[in-house]
Amino acid sequence: MGKIAFVFSGQGAQYPGMGKELYDNKDVCKEVFDKAEAVKPGLIKMCFEGTDADLAQTKNTQPCMFTMELAAAAALKAEGIVPDAVAGFSLGELAAFTYAGCVSFEEGLELVSARGELMQEDAQKVDSGMAAVVKLSPDVVDALCEKYPHVYPVNYNGPTQITVAGLKDELAEFSKDVKEAGGRALPLKVGGGFHSEFVKTASESFGEKLFGYDIKNAEIIMYSDYTGRPYEGDYKELLTKQICNPVRWQTIVEDMIANGFDTFVEIGPGKTLCGLISKINSEVKVLHVEDMASLSETITEVK
Repeated sequence: MGKIAFVFSGQGAQYPGMGKELYDNKDVCKEVFDKAEAVKPGLIKMCFEGTDADLAQTKNTQPCMFTMELAAAAALKAEGIVPDAVAGFSLGELAAFTYAGCVSFEEGLELVSARGELMQEDAQKVDSGMAAVVKLSPDVVDALCEKYPHVYPVNYNGPTQITVAGLKDELAEFSKDVKEAGGRALPLKVGGGFHSEFVKTASESFGEKLFGYDIKNAEIIMYSDYTGRPYEGDYKELLTKQICNPVRWQTIVEDMIANGFDTFVEIGPGKTLCGLISKINSEVKVLHVEDMASLSETITEVK
């Protein structure tokens, strides 16, 4: 086996009850959730008992997913499984950032909570949304977006999947164009048009908040969504720009594989990133951890 990467899930994969099995069965996971509850009372109830609608609110989604992801990563660490590098998709980058030791867990939770609130606040100013465009190349999607003043390519997920953000009325027309071009536009369970101009104010406000924190250098290799490369230079700037710029996911995965990574463990709810990684390169091993069954399977495969 070559190098192992932990990749932390992004918004849209959330579901009611995520993490509860880990909480009930693993003391290290319970410790993470209890620590989060002390910082943000009500988080456990929201995560385990919140409805789909509750969890779809960005201010709730982000701290709940962040906590669940770091709990799952703690379960692997307790088994002696640690990564050679980390990356995270959108909000998942905050989990990776915290896991890599750049901030404490409590500070990371404060930051991700602020990020969620700021992004929701911005998103509520306009009727925007996101859609995953499949079966079309990035060049074709870019060209289709250029026909609309408020539709932007925002997540370069793989060779035939690009996420776009836009005003909902324009997205409806854009989706028709996608269909005519031979693709499909699938609406995402998110609360706004993220990684675009729609959240530029949130990005600027989050950057201001970051300056109140003492950010440490990452203890392991950590990838930036904004550049698609390992972090270097100003960490705060990279984390700030990530909010209102495209996620370079395909670039991240290809760079990791070129540098000897052959095992990717998705940390968090669902298997969205596993699917994206497999489409980028079908020869690497993809695993995930979100409950006891997937934790057990991943431990067995890695060990």
